[in-house]
Amino acid sequence: MKIQDLRSQYGLIPQVDAFMKTQENDSIRTIFLQGLMGSASPMFFASVAQKLKKTVLFILQDADEAGYFYNDLQALMGSGAANDDKPDIKVQFFPSTYRRAVKYGQKDAANEILRTEVLATLSAKKEGTSLYIVTHPEAVAELVVSQSHLDERRVSLRAGHTVDLSDLERRLRDLGFSQTDYVYEPGQFAVRGSILDVYSFSCELPFRIDFFGDEVDTIRTFTVEDQLSKDRKTEVEIVPELSKNNTKRIPFLQFLPKDTLLVGRDMEFACGIVDSIYNEGFSAQALAERLDDATEMEQERIRREMTKESALCTATQFAVDVEKFHIVEFGQQAKNTPQVSIPFNITPQPLFHKNFTLLRQSLEDYLLQGYRLYILADSQKQQQRLRDIFDEMGIDKERSVVDAQRSGIEFTPVDRTIHEGFTDNDLKACFFTDHQIFDRFHKYNLKSDTARAGKVALTMKELQEMEVGDFIVHVDFGIGKFGGLVRVPIPHPQDPKAPTQYQEVIRIIYQNNDKVDVSIHSLYKISKYRRSDTGEPPRLSTLGTGAWERLKEKTKKRIKDIARDLIRLYAKRRHEKGFTFSADNFMQHELEASFLYEDTPDQMKATQDVKFDMERAVPMDRLICGDVGFGKTEVAIRSAFKAACDSKQVAVLVPTTVLAFQHYQNFRDRLKDFPVRVDYLSRARSAKQTRQVLEDLESGKIDIIIGTHKLLGKAVKWRDLGLLIIDEEQKFGVGTKEKLRKIKTNVDTLTMSATPIPRTLQFSLMGARDMSIMRTPPPNRYPIHTELCTYDQEVITDAIGFEMSRNGQVFFVNNRISNLPEIADVIKKYIPDCRVAIGHGQMEPEALEKIIMGFINYDYDVLLSTTIVENGIDIPNANTIIINGANHFGLSDLHQMRGRVGRSNRKAFCYLLAPPKSALSPEARRRLEALETFSELGSGFNLAMQDLDIRGAGNLLGAEQSGFMEDLGYETYQKILNQAVTELRNDEFSDLYAEEIKQGKEILGSEFVEDCAVESDLEMYFPETYVPGSSERILLYRELDNIEDDDTLASYRQRLVDRFGPVPPEGEELMNVVTLRRVGKRLGCEKIILRQGSMNLQFVSNNNSPFYQSGAFGRIIKFVMANARRCNFKDTHGHRMIHVTSVSTVSDALSLLRQMERQE
Repeated sequence: MKIQDLRSQYGLIPQVDAFMKTQENDSIRTIFLQGLMGSASPMFFASVAQKLKKTVLFILQDADEAGYFYNDLQALMGSGAANDDKPDIKVQFFPSTYRRAVKYGQKDAANEILRTEVLATLSAKKEGTSLYIVTHPEAVAELVVSQSHLDERRVSLRAGHTVDLSDLERRLRDLGFSQTDYVYEPGQFAVRGSILDVYSFSCELPFRIDFFGDEVDTIRTFTVEDQLSKDRKTEVEIVPELSKNNTKRIPFLQFLPKDTLLVGRDMEFACGIVDSIYNEGFSAQALAERLDDATEMEQERIRREMTKESALCTATQFAVDVEKFHIVEFGQQAKNTPQVSIPFNITPQPLFHKNFTLLRQSLEDYLLQGYRLYILADSQKQQQRLRDIFDEMGIDKERSVVDAQRSGIEFTPVDRTIHEGFTDNDLKACFFTDHQIFDRFHKYNLKSDTARAGKVALTMKELQEMEVGDFIVHVDFGIGKFGGLVRVPIPHPQDPKAPTQYQEVIRIIYQNNDKVDVSIHSLYKISKYRRSDTGEPPRLSTLGTGAWERLKEKTKKRIKDIARDLIRLYAKRRHEKGFTFSADNFMQHELEASFLYEDTPDQMKATQDVKFDMERAVPMDRLICGDVGFGKTEVAIRSAFKAACDSKQVAVLVPTTVLAFQHYQNFRDRLKDFPVRVDYLSRARSAKQTRQVLEDLESGKIDIIIGTHKLLGKAVKWRDLGLLIIDEEQKFGVGTKEKLRKIKTNVDTLTMSATPIPRTLQFSLMGARDMSIMRTPPPNRYPIHTELCTYDQEVITDAIGFEMSRNGQVFFVNNRISNLPEIADVIKKYIPDCRVAIGHGQMEPEALEKIIMGFINYDYDVLLSTTIVENGIDIPNANTIIINGANHFGLSDLHQMRGRVGRSNRKAFCYLLAPPKSALSPEARRRLEALETFSELGSGFNLAMQDLDIRGAGNLLGAEQSGFMEDLGYETYQKILNQAVTELRNDEFSDLYAEEIKQGKEILGSEFVEDCAVESDLEMYFPETYVPGSSERILLYRELDNIEDDDTLASYRQRLVDRFGPVPPEGEELMNVVTLRRVGKRLGCEKIILRQGSMNLQFVSNNNSPFYQSGAFGRIIKFVMANARRCNFKDTHGHRMIHVTSVSTVSDALSLLRQMERQE
């Protein structure tokens, strides 16, 4: 059922008519809706929206409450596409301009967009239409520009109108828009040919306006991250930044139409907040920060802007304005005496705390009393899970003697959810939400999130962009400096008079100023030089000395040693026989349904993979990788429970005592309602406890045991071990691993690692191990509120004081050991009752462990440490982190540290303390701003991936590898890894393939070729006139280079057309090369040369390779036989080649290769 249908059903209650009658009578100015609570209030107002036909302003108690109210209204009205069909009801959010309390004066561009959008909508609003605006006291406390001023500064455009493009550009500049190559932030515009991109302050997405001559042909919105068009519009309003103007400002309530209805829970409360904001004004520190770095004129403007008289509204003015409107209040008890009171009979959704028996009984009670049940959930999967749980629990026999026919619980699923479920006793209907039944956190989405994406997209892009002078690595030549994109003429030895054609190449400069020009088809051989620390610059390689080759060979040898073991072990395991676990039972469903968060797609896939492996006869050996907090432990808990259901014992092996205790708490809390016993074994247990645990293990009383390497000792006897879970495998020593190997041969094994494994690396190792990678961050986590401040005891005291007031704990990170005691003294001086613990890497491991255990057990309020002490720890009670000297940390470190908080369903805070912005280097400033604007968990994940990959690769392949990664740069290291694995397949493991070929298995040439290079003298590139800016072209070339299949290529072409217009012929040829390389690789070509109208294909260089026995090569021979006139075999310097005549374009070459593939 759609949630909009609920709205229309709810509109039938008698209170709706009563309310509409009061609206017809102008003398009734105050109305009280008694007993309206939870999400019943948005439901009620959504159901009267069609009839109201006026502007309604909802003033809620604070920003969060307003966010949820707005979200509920959006869902009930059918936000998004549905709004365009029914423009009579619009719901908009009116936030505060500032990122946190007004007194700090930190503006948020995304919020300004939402504010401007509301003002633009109000000024363009027609009589007799409905408009819902949701806001909170902080937002209405700020003054806004006047109506007349806004009208002067709007630019309206309609499709089909005639507009002179150069006049429009001039007008945009006058309004304060700045011109850039590509549009990323509000207030920018870009012109490419006949396309104008502009980011107005009145819309969350920028507009792309396509002109045909002087006529506006189409108007579309586009997303900032990928610069692709989204929806078409017929007309748009372009509004500049309004907050920068010096005109007189007015209170927001004076901007509203006269017949506006004010709705709120308590208008006096709102008035009180407005008063306290005005009295606080702007803090001196905020003013000083803004004045830093500003010119004299700007300073004057800022001073004017930041006086409370010119920016804020007084409480008396607010009270006077409120009096002019009709007021509706809702809640339990009226504060004053309203003229009309309308009673509602509503009870909030009861809390079941995941107790399904209780849930079932209360739902049955409601059904027996004749109530209708609606269960609201955003995903169908959740609805299905509830159904399964109800069905499997069966009906309560004693209570349903009368009605034996009815089984299960009948409820109507609804496709969207609201924030708080409720029961309307007059309507006899229950509207229950799934996130309350399952005790989950529910998050609201504001439109401003899309506007913030620009900054991160830009940061991501800058990380990938190559600037002239950057260090880059070429797989074959070594480390050089990037010399830019260069156009070079193509020589024509046969016909010197032929018109000059050009190709674009990338120039790399090496030691002694030697230069190498690299074709844009072999961009995949180039990567930016990145390594784990940002120390002194690398040495440039010298061409022709062979040093680079030697380094590569050395690395390859090491990699081969490791890969060899992995492949052998894997082959051996395939022949072993293990225990086959039975399919899921209802307890398993219940456990999975009670997970606090929604499963991410990766998490679901990992869970399914693990179960599938467990249910097979071959022993499982699976590796799960993913960032901390991405749900690995949950997968482990589910698999452990599955094993315990089959009466098998489970061992969970962890590297440290702290982690053992932590996992024990996690497992115990998740499994407390189920009949399994969890215990742990580590140094922290006394001798007596240890003895007891060992006895219980042997007699089979313990189902799941968690422990350090003590678990592998001789004293431990198992009754029936069925599953081994290893956490952070890379931290165990060699001895432990050997003992593990003995246990492992026929026990199912699940290994977890928090260092994410790079994608390319994962593919190379796919043959050696089953892997599940978790890359999607969990949805519905609270965004972590991130603030950038200077080091100031007031900020620190506020942060720690607030966290302690809600009984939470604080991480304080400081990157120098020497001044930790000093900071501890500062904290104690200002907060005398605060218990501070100091921890750092130079302490004795036992002492450090003691402190961390103490912190977990809540013996301390603040843990003061150098970088987070123990990587794996997860302390749900710590929800504030303060990072001092944040400008000294890399992005990924900051992201990792910030990810330590916000693990429970409470709001988390992160304070980045750094010198004033003017004193920071531009890189550090941008890094911190990107983090500050992007508080979502998922966003930063991509950023952090880059550095984390570097660490991950080192760990996966053992410590001895990290030195090579330093020398080679990280991406090059990956490429060499791929080469090494390909070579192993060609030489040592060729017998494996030979066997498979004998068994009739189809093997492609791509198994034996690492990549297929293309050399040619044809014109293939994107002209400067088509794609402006060389860094953008390189990004496009690199992306094109990495495309793996035709669908991706088609969508790439579509994006080009969308952003730059039709693709020129040399661009089309360039895109064909990608497909040519891919087909060539499948046919086993190492190189394809297109020169002077003919084509040469060069095959696998190892002449004994099993490739020459494969079906793929057989087809090539048949094709050459069938086309003997055009093709002939050659053998040049030990390379097997085929020469094909009359091939003048890439498309010709491509169709020939495709014929070879299909040759029968």
